[in-house]
Amino acid sequence: MEMGESRKITPEKAIKILNKNGKVATLEQVKAMLEFLQFLAVIIVNQYLRR
Repeated sequence: MEMGESRKITPEKAIKILNKNGKVATLEQVKAMLEFLQFLAVIIVNQYLRR
């Protein structure tokens, strides 16, 4: 499975959440944020499973 393939939060939904909280972001920025968060999640899970 490729990273980001099973996202539960779409970029459009993330934009709505950010706007609701007074933050403004473009679609490209939100996609980059979600990709980065997915990357961090993979690292965290891998580190946890190595213990």
